[in-house]
Amino acid sequence: MSKRYLMKGNEAVAEAAVMAGCRHFFGYPITPQTEINAYMSKRMPQVGGIYLQAESEIAAINMTLGASATGARAMTSSSSPGIALKTEGISYMCGCDLPCVIVNIQRGGPGLGGIQPSQADYYLATRAPGHGDLRMLVFAPATVQEMFDTVFTAFDAAELYRMPAMLLADGLLGQMMEPVTPPALPPAPREKLWALGAGAPKRKTISSLYLKPEELEEVIRLRFARYSEAETRLSACEEYLAEDARVLLVAYGATSRIARAAVTAAREKGHKAGLFRPKTLWPFPKEQLRAAAAKAGKVLVVEMSMGQMVSDVRLAVGDTAAVGFFGRTGGVVPLPEELLERVEALI
Repeated sequence: MSKRYLMKGNEAVAEAAVMAGCRHFFGYPITPQTEINAYMSKRMPQVGGIYLQAESEIAAINMTLGASATGARAMTSSSSPGIALKTEGISYMCGCDLPCVIVNIQRGGPGLGGIQPSQADYYLATRAPGHGDLRMLVFAPATVQEMFDTVFTAFDAAELYRMPAMLLADGLLGQMMEPVTPPALPPAPREKLWALGAGAPKRKTISSLYLKPEELEEVIRLRFARYSEAETRLSACEEYLAEDARVLLVAYGATSRIARAAVTAAREKGHKAGLFRPKTLWPFPKEQLRAAAAKAGKVLVVEMSMGQMVSDVRLAVGDTAAVGFFGRTGGVVPLPEELLERVEALI
């Protein structure tokens, strides 16, 4: 029987990265993700890796770029305003077709905002993680176990499609403690012929600069063909009591746990509610949601924001169902009782 460990979400992410073969971590402290940095400062030397607290978030992402260019598994982490500072470096990594894992333990905003949980970085992660024509993989775990497991998936997918992958959580998941069962160790990483120093002994360069527009256009088109393959293969979701639901709640991450409790409470009162949880925010599970929403007829999007996921839900659902929204923001966490009232009103 596999051993179970009681772990905080932030620590689970860090230990999973070590097990996944990450040996280069560059970060900068900011609440509520500082435990990731603290944990890595102890673990990296123990496994022959490198931990460096950079002078800024901007420096940390560019150090991540440098390590990734050599073929190393590299990770950085931060919280909302720190991720905003990393967006230039993320764009450079996309332009260089380099993989890495970026952890965002979200806090309230905009600006310095507050240190309480939030989901208001959805647009930043899925719409504008950097300038230019680019995409970034975005995974949304909902438990500490999933935070652990998703790190492995994120590293593998980032390397397969040569693009950054973000683990998008929040202060609630980062700070809570739950039992974790570490998975079996993954297979050895694939050969990275694109990396500096790999393959035949000939000079290689990694750059995001193309002075000829036709050349840049061709590179971007090839990159988006790879993005398209990722979109087809990676979109993932979970459904709970959605088969016969008359009202379908759509929520991700920590908020989906609250929505699940509301659905259970609604069922106990005889109301047919269900839950659809996107596990990937890019690629978004459009087809799966459309099918589930068509059966329900009514959809209620629940977020710790002013409704940033609503646009993706409406694009997916189309005219198959009416879409409503309930959200709390600024670090306020919605209550199951509040959601139950909304479900009863809709039914």
